[in-house]
Amino acid sequence: MANLSHHEEIFSGDGTGPIRLPRRQADASPAGLAVTLIADYTFPARAWLPAAAIVTLLGEFDVADGAARTTISRLVRRGVLEGSRRGRYSTYRLTPEAAVDLWSGGASIATFTTQPDSWDGWWTLVAFSVPERESTRRRALRTALRWRGYAPLYDAVWASPHPLTPKGRAELADLALGAMTVFRARQVDLETEANRNPVAAWDLSGIADQYEIFIRRWSGLLPRIGAGGVTGAAAVRARTEVMNTYRHFPVLDPLLPVELLPADWPRSRAREVCVAVYDGLAHPAQEHVRSVAARSADGPHLGISAHTIAGMSAGIGHSRGLMADDPTATSEGLSRND
Repeated sequence: MANLSHHEEIFSGDGTGPIRLPRRQADASPAGLAVTLIADYTFPARAWLPAAAIVTLLGEFDVADGAARTTISRLVRRGVLEGSRRGRYSTYRLTPEAAVDLWSGGASIATFTTQPDSWDGWWTLVAFSVPERESTRRRALRTALRWRGYAPLYDAVWASPHPLTPKGRAELADLALGAMTVFRARQVDLETEANRNPVAAWDLSGIADQYEIFIRRWSGLLPRIGAGGVTGAAAVRARTEVMNTYRHFPVLDPLLPVELLPADWPRSRAREVCVAVYDGLAHPAQEHVRSVAARSADGPHLGISAHTIAGMSAGIGHSRGLMADDPTATSEGLSRND
């Protein structure tokens, strides 16, 4: 989904409008954690999870039982989850709309840095003028440009090394608050100290620092993962935390072409570490979630399956399962939890 990397916010709403997915940050709220956990282990089949299992899994992240049950109810009202009664148990799964949005966002994160890295030397430049009295609108425009990979070359001139796609053109048209001009250009170097390369608009050292912090934090866990020493709730927690951190990089790093970057840029290494942790813990985490679900509803839950970055990158599950109904479930929607 488009806003996987935004700051945490639980949306208000009465459930009558479009689905409203909770936004996430590293210290995710119960709603953000619930969506992450359910999505991580129920794609692509949209498997059902007992309410008690969701409560238990959230409890492993120090979420109190009452807060977990309230979170489930809120996600149902927002159109993120749908409920069903199975005998004595309440079960929940992602709605088709939420599943499609989440899979799209997950796939975009999984394929981050895997696209061909070529550049034609042309920059996309956005120049705009917003009246001084419209400071709120100017700030909103700058924030929107930042999320789309632009950076301020000068106060009202923002740059991106990527071509303007039809989707990007439509988005910029929607953002046009005041006067705006968009054009493509190549830089002409001036033999003077006043010459400024457009790449200077980005804080490359700051981005690299964030990558290095991520690499140091998670590479230390790799020997234990390789030795099978991370299991159970610890495996689930590590997978959740590594992805909640990594999902910020597609916004932090605008995928500048390699020729514009310093040598030994850590982007690829960070992805390798993320894949090693997230995919490497898929099996033990999956078995733990299955075990929790089985204890919560007296039976196996083989539809629970941990998806991987490798699978999302290959599009596995994208074209099947996300909109399918489980014929074994009842159609009765529930608003309460066991």
